Amino acid sequence: MDPLPKEGEPAPAAAGAGEPSRGTASSSGVVVQVREKKGPLRAAIPYMPFPVAVICLFLNTFVPGLGTFVSAFTVLCGARTDLPDRHMCCVFWLNIAAALIQILTAIVMVGWIMSIFWGMDMVILASKYSAIIVSTPTLLGLS
Repeated sequence: MDPLPKEGEPAPAAAGAGEPSRGTASSSGVVVQVREKKGPLRAAIPYMPFPVAVICLFLNTFVPGLGTFVSAFTVLCGARTDLPDRHMCCVFWLNIAAALIQILTAIVMVGWIMSIFWGMDMVILASKYSAIIVSTPTLLGLS
């Protein structure tokens, strides 16, 4: 096994003449797209207005599950989710189930941590949603 070169020393020539060294970038432009696959509970997080999402994060931080419980009612008010094929009532009950999981497991700190992350996801989704809403008139040529 060859030892690694020390700092300041040039790297030895690679075995294959066509292989690029570690430090250089290859010239082939390969684009890789990563798409996150969400489970049904996580996909049920609603896209809310930014101030509502911040309030839900605040509630989730101090009373685990309360912000998630409030966000369940935004689904009934027409908030979109990443579950377009499910009925509104089903998504509502998924959010209620997530809130109950957070409340019941808060005793062992798992629910409290999950609740804070859930609130942060709400804020992230709200900021993405507000960016889409703001850019839509520009895309349509209305502004």
